[in-house]
Amino acid sequence: MPKSCLECRERITGREDKKFCNDACRNAYNNKINKDSNNLMRNINNKLRKNYRILSGINSDGKTKISRSRLLIKGFEFEFFTSALPTETGNTYYFLYDQAYLPIENDSYIVVKKEYLTPPK
Repeated sequence: MPKSCLECRERITGREDKKFCNDACRNAYNNKINKDSNNLMRNINNKLRKNYRILSGINSDGKTKISRSRLLIKGFEFEFFTSALPTETGNTYYFLYDQAYLPIENDSYIVVKKEYLTPPK
């Protein structure tokens, strides 16, 4: 019995276990199947990328201080970060790849590149 492509329904020739007539149909089919999860991941990655660009743009010297309001004006979204590192003193550094920010007094933040942090003992 001849098999048909899962995407375009054309007749498939070749291997017995083949599901698609060509790579374009395979890609189109998988893109449709994964659309919702891809959109979610794409949106989160875009927010992480934007936050990283903001931090690295203001932190050219490796360590700087900035107010929360200035970060918000630039479009920074505090709920999107790649990891968190609690310190022995009870503070938490929030990372975006190799850039980290630490909340300090007066609604301000220290932004520091990972290489400037001292490793835990």
